[in-house]
Amino acid sequence: MELQEKVPVPIFTEVDKDVFLREIYPERRPAVLRGVCLGACLEKWTVEYLGQKGGDREVTIHVSTVPRMDFLHKNFVYKTLPFKEFVKRASEKKHTDFFLCEDESYYLRSLGEDVRKEPADLSKQFPDLAEDFHIPQFFEPNQFFSSVFRISSCGLQLWTHYDVMDNLLAQVTGMKRVALYSPQDALHLYLSGDKSEVLDIDSPDLNRFPEFVKAKRYECVLEPGDLLFIPALWFHNTLALQFGVGVNVFWRHLPAASYDRKDPYGNKDPVAATRALQALERALHTLDELPADYRDFYGRRMIQRIQKRTYCDIVSSTSTQDATLPSS
Repeated sequence: MELQEKVPVPIFTEVDKDVFLREIYPERRPAVLRGVCLGACLEKWTVEYLGQKGGDREVTIHVSTVPRMDFLHKNFVYKTLPFKEFVKRASEKKHTDFFLCEDESYYLRSLGEDVRKEPADLSKQFPDLAEDFHIPQFFEPNQFFSSVFRISSCGLQLWTHYDVMDNLLAQVTGMKRVALYSPQDALHLYLSGDKSEVLDIDSPDLNRFPEFVKAKRYECVLEPGDLLFIPALWFHNTLALQFGVGVNVFWRHLPAASYDRKDPYGNKDPVAATRALQALERALHTLDELPADYRDFYGRRMIQRIQKRTYCDIVSSTSTQDATLPSS
C-alpha cells in the first residue's frame, strides 16, 4: 500500500510575542511552542480540582460508543451532565454510571451563554478556572475571538476539519497527537463542507479515497504545557493519548468585516469566500444548459482560469497542472 508522507511539526522554545511574530507567524505553518507560560493551570488542573471549581454547572457533551467521533454521520449523542460528574467520567476508562455503554467516550467543547450568538469564552463560562490559565499575548486584544475549553476521554479522536481563524491549542493536561494537512492538499481530503470524509487517517480505505495518500501529513505529540499554532485553513485531526484538558484560543487575523457576524464557532467561510462559492454554483447550473461535451470543455477552461487567478506563487506550474479534482 502506498504510504502517506509524514513530516514532524517543528518545535520552538523560548518563544515570546516578538519571536512568534517575526519568525513563526509569517511562515503560515504549524509550530509547537514549548515553554510558554500558561499559568497555574499546569499544576492545578487535576480531576478533583476541576470538579470542585466547575461544580454542578450543567454542560452539554458528546457521548459515543466508539472513540473515533464522526460529525458527518453523527455517531454520537448530545447529553447533559453536571461538570464535576462529566470530568469524573471522562477521566475513567470504564464507567459504573453511563448513557450508552460502560466504555463510552466523552468530549466537551465549551459553548457561549447563547450558543447561537456568543463565542465560547473561558473567563465567562468558567471564571474560576480562567484565573489559572494565561492566554499568550501573541495577538492584539481586539483581535480575540474565543477561548474554547476542551476535555476528552483517553483514546478520543476528532474528525479532520479546518477553521477560518488562526488559533493556539494549549495542551494543559494529558498527551495528544495532532495530524495536520496543508490547505493546498484540500483536493486530496474528500471534503464535505469544512470536514474530511476520511475518518480513519491511519488506515484509510484507499478504494474509496485513493487520492488521500497524496496529502502530506504533518504530525506532533503535544505534552502538558505545549502550545500548537494552527494557522487558519490548516486541516487538523486530534487523538487523545491520555485523558486530557486543553484550551483553544482563536483570533481574527483578517479584518473583522471579513467574517460572518452570525458565526459563534469561527468555522464559517469568510463572507467573500461564501459569495464566490455561491457564484460558482450559479455558474455550474448555467453550464447544465449545455451538452455534456460542452460542459466538459468550458468546465476545464473555468478550472484553468481559477487556478491562474487564485493559486499562490509557491505552487509550482507542475503541481498546478496536476491539481485537478479527483474523480468522483
